[in-house]
Amino acid sequence: MSLSKPMPEFRLYPLISAAQAKATNASVTDALLCKLGTLDPRKVEGKIVACLRGETARVDKGLACLQAGAAGMILCNDYADRNSLSADVHYLPATQVAYEDGVEIFDYIKSTDKPVAFLTDPGADRRTRPAPLMASFSSVGPNTITPEILKPDITAPGVNVIAAYSEAANPTMVESDKRRSPYMIMSGTSMSCPHVSGVVGLLKTLHPDWSPAAIRSAIMTSARTRDNSFHPMEDSSHFEATPFEYGAGHIQPNRAMDPGLVYDLTFSDYLNFLCDIGYNQTLFKQFQNGAYACPESTNLYDLNYPSIAVPKLSGPLTLTRTVKNVGRPGTYVARVRQPSTVSISVEPMTLKFEKIGEERSFQVTLKAKAVGEPRGYAFGSLTWSDGHHYVRSPIVVAAAT
Repeated sequence: MSLSKPMPEFRLYPLISAAQAKATNASVTDALLCKLGTLDPRKVEGKIVACLRGETARVDKGLACLQAGAAGMILCNDYADRNSLSADVHYLPATQVAYEDGVEIFDYIKSTDKPVAFLTDPGADRRTRPAPLMASFSSVGPNTITPEILKPDITAPGVNVIAAYSEAANPTMVESDKRRSPYMIMSGTSMSCPHVSGVVGLLKTLHPDWSPAAIRSAIMTSARTRDNSFHPMEDSSHFEATPFEYGAGHIQPNRAMDPGLVYDLTFSDYLNFLCDIGYNQTLFKQFQNGAYACPESTNLYDLNYPSIAVPKLSGPLTLTRTVKNVGRPGTYVARVRQPSTVSISVEPMTLKFEKIGEERSFQVTLKAKAVGEPRGYAFGSLTWSDGHHYVRSPIVVAAAT
């Protein structure tokens, strides 16, 4: 994967490991990482260099190869980055490969006296499977401040996103780079966040009476947890991902427009939540005019959030949620996917709505099937459906230790 220019000629080029091309004054480790000044031009000239990812910027490795006279570069992921690939704007023809592919390339170089390679021209591949895939750099839960609230809430496109780019800056942010481009491909939360923000803006335009909590609920409960192969979403190592990685799932804007039901919150609900986590009157006065009288009895687990997180289950726990109808009249039936170690029940199992804005409350009871279970976190879900809408909430639960 790369955004580099094509190879100058359509032919096989000599291939060399960066470790084999080390300069006299460089260590094998630094050379393998293709750090600037560690490659010997006499060994690299006109060849494709296989570099190992890590420690230095990916584009800097390409610059090191270019300065040594290389014809191209293959950037091989280290084990830590495994399958995480980035479309970088390299200085020379280059590509990036996953960890296992890199291992095969280095093994091939060792297996023959005259290894060769060729880098095909960059191109778009719209048949990527599986997708979406959780990035290795994506933040993960559990919530370290308030584990009773599942984080993250949602995941959205944030890897190799193409968008307009200021030509006042070069593509690598390296002073010596004189290239300019009206478009750039970037990755990170800084790419994912605008997707969600845009969806929020569209939903607010479509439903101007919806609160921020209702909009969040619509986005979360309509998200998907399966990829384009209809299998559970995976992480960058191709293990099955969990709500601690994708939250409620991957955002689906069209479904969020008509979620059926939403979990709404008021300003008082947030104040009660702060009461539950120990805020005092001095703290309240920083953002609230005057004091706030905390209720005598509240339950942190009853915060009307579109997900359920129980970090310390020590006995049967019952929590309450309230849903508001924002769609057509209908009857919703609960469906629970419960972990093998936890029993989850819902009462009532059926909710009937006759008009928009109507609210109904229900209770969810969680109970471990054995003492000390679940060991670590277990995952499940609760889905309310009228046959047309599927209002899904992730559930994460762990036993008290």
